[in-house]
Amino acid sequence: MKTIIAIGFILIIASLASALAFLMKDKGKSNRTVTALALRVGLSIALFALLLTAHYFGLIQPTGIR
Repeated sequence: MKTIIAIGFILIIASLASALAFLMKDKGKSNRTVTALALRVGLSIALFALLLTAHYFGLIQPTGIR
């Protein structure tokens, strides 16, 4: 489960980096930046839903603040 969560974070960061690259390259003349940012939001929501579902089914346990 830890690897799936880590891959999710990497995909979110990669989508954010590609949005930055599209913004610098296109100078606002295409919708690729908006598409990449929308993908990032979708991935973030999916990761959050995955975390909630995994916690509900007992696949991950909260550790608390130590």
